[in-house]
Amino acid sequence: MKVVILAGGFGTRITEESQFKPKPMIEISDHPILWHIMKIYSAYGYNDFVICAGYKQHVIKEYFADYYLHNADITFDLATNSMEVHTSHAEPWKVTVVDTGLETMTGGRIKRVAKYLNGEPFLLTYGDGVGNVDIAKLVEFHKAHGKLCTITAVNVGQRFGVLNIGENNEISGFREKNDLDGSMINAGFMVCEPGVIDYIEGDSTVFEKAPIENMAKAGQLRAFMHTGFWQCMDTQREKQKLEELWASGKAPWKVWQD
Repeated sequence: MKVVILAGGFGTRITEESQFKPKPMIEISDHPILWHIMKIYSAYGYNDFVICAGYKQHVIKEYFADYYLHNADITFDLATNSMEVHTSHAEPWKVTVVDTGLETMTGGRIKRVAKYLNGEPFLLTYGDGVGNVDIAKLVEFHKAHGKLCTITAVNVGQRFGVLNIGENNEISGFREKNDLDGSMINAGFMVCEPGVIDYIEGDSTVFEKAPIENMAKAGQLRAFMHTGFWQCMDTQREKQKLEELWASGKAPWKVWQD
């Protein structure tokens, strides 16, 4: 399965850096958070990525075009106009970066990359959240219940929409969260069947609204309960928290081997 990553938003809550680059390219230590997300999936053998870019999409394209420059020791011989790469670490990744538009909503971005998915099931997540989600168990759970979509659900006291979860982890609804609410929220790390695309009308469709709500009403949505670490990077404070965890050498989302 290919991994679709939503990476086209403006990042308005973390404007200190997002005025220069898209939020998924804001770095945690020496690497963009997008890289950290891709490393999580790669650790489970998923190495074919489709990046839904938008705002400052050229920054993402240039990063992968110059990946060796970011991750290798290089000698530049200006006299001969040549370059020698000494040591490098190549990822086993195939990366398709798609300009899905500047103002396109999340659902619209997914629909725009459908032609790259070959009518097959796909993994889907946001370009600003990391966690130690067991992707293998997530996919196994999804295949077992046979519904259109699985959403990873976590319990955090933050500002997200709440999932109403019933028996057999069926999601029956989606509503706005309040500060006192301890319900489960959508953490991304989703698995989708091709039929999910049919619930998306066009560029103005917010995936978290009508598509998810209608799939829930149709009984086509299930929750994969994650009780481990998950954190989005929506603010400078959250970025600092992730950087401190990474610097400690104990980042919970680092499920890969160096």
